[in-house]
Amino acid sequence: MTLAVLHSRALVGLQALPVRVEVHLAAGLPSFTLVGLADTEVKEARERVRAALTSSGLRFPHDRRITVNLAPADLPKEGARFDLPIALGLLAASGQLPLEGLERFEWAGELSLSGSLQPVRGALAHAAHLRGGERALVLPPLSAAEAALVPGLEVREARHLLDVVAALQRDAPPLPLAHPPIESLDHTAAALADLADVRGQALPRRALEVAAAGGHNLLLIGPPGTGKSMLAQRLPSLLPLLSEEEALEAAAVQSVGARLDPAAWRRRPFRSPHHSASSVALVGGGSPPRPGEISLAHLGVLFLDELPEFPRAALEALREPLETGRVHIARAARSAEFPARFQLVAAMNPCPCGQLGNPLKACTCSPDQVQRYRGRLSGPLLDRIDLCVEVPLIPAAELSRQAGGEASAPVAQRVAAARERAIERQGCVNARLDGAALDAQLEPEALALLQRAATRLAWSARGFQRALRLARTVADLAGTARVDTAAAAEAVQLRRGLDLSV
Repeated sequence: MTLAVLHSRALVGLQALPVRVEVHLAAGLPSFTLVGLADTEVKEARERVRAALTSSGLRFPHDRRITVNLAPADLPKEGARFDLPIALGLLAASGQLPLEGLERFEWAGELSLSGSLQPVRGALAHAAHLRGGERALVLPPLSAAEAALVPGLEVREARHLLDVVAALQRDAPPLPLAHPPIESLDHTAAALADLADVRGQALPRRALEVAAAGGHNLLLIGPPGTGKSMLAQRLPSLLPLLSEEEALEAAAVQSVGARLDPAAWRRRPFRSPHHSASSVALVGGGSPPRPGEISLAHLGVLFLDELPEFPRAALEALREPLETGRVHIARAARSAEFPARFQLVAAMNPCPCGQLGNPLKACTCSPDQVQRYRGRLSGPLLDRIDLCVEVPLIPAAELSRQAGGEASAPVAQRVAAARERAIERQGCVNARLDGAALDAQLEPEALALLQRAATRLAWSARGFQRALRLARTVADLAGTARVDTAAAAEAVQLRRGLDLSV
């Protein structure tokens, strides 16, 4: 009897929990048994490993009774990440590899039938949980580039099973160290759409700047073709790059969702799901639970175009994450929690035909149709949106005569300065500022103005607090220490469009 033990990790939500891969060879009828609460993908490793070993010219122990145990037995395992440790365990247990070199590494990698290593999901989450530990990490090249973003961790890359076998022989050179790709910090040029492309639309441009400075949620309303999507797509060019800690947090979610581009890991995510997306696609779910669009947009922007066309259940599922910044997915078998602190930008037409308020084309909708269309957005959801502005239609002849607007770079500088003031003062952007901290920053006249507006526009307590935060952001953009009546009046102007009654 021979036993080999290797170490890997299983993904459970954003956690990468340790797994012991135990490979045992014994005399008896030839068989290959894999135990330890493994799903179908993991069990299929038997065929991949068998083919990879024989294709690589290595001996597969056909004449032995093979038992592979993934411990702990009560931890669910999914994916093909255990292919590499299972293959190495078979080689070590059958005497083709020395046992002593395996203990100092953790292993993850999918094997092709030829023996080459394919990337696995969640490499960065795996590395983050291993940081500061005694073991190094061995991964396929693309996954190793993700894991190398985590500082203070030894990550080595292997392209083929034979590379690993050669490196584990006594006195052999080690596998090459993995290095993160050269990150592209071209923040405003070719990488991101520029605000200079937007002609006219002074109020929506101002709303975009305020939303970027304070991290506020924004709703754009206007006829088709007025530039609502164009404006939303230029919001990332106004936002500052993520800090290293924030970038690792956001990248870990994207790595679990298999959507991480290591070369652009410092940029804020921008997610734009189609309006047919289900509530599971938006907030996450499934078995095992996977992050949804709101988590993939963590610390970035979630753009919902044609907002009323989304399923009502999907929109209502956004309410709690918009407040808490997290989403807890609970299922009968297991549960997971994902971060979801995103900035919501939404766009919608004013009516079903889209022409309400269009000076060039008459609207064909009845008041009832308009009311039903706007009624698809519930009051509690609208209450969680900070700004709402109309994007008017500008005739093409007039638009062609207008010069291009201000570019993203100077606006981004003002946004960065306003964010720095807020973070230096309170440690967070204004959208997450506690209400008690706001009261001391308002001039009495500004507070009275906001209270009158709240009474006339029937704002809830939550809506009033959001107006206070909005006024604080306007004041930060102006560079004033306290919120004056001018900032309060602009906040009212930017928020009053949320009354969607006909």
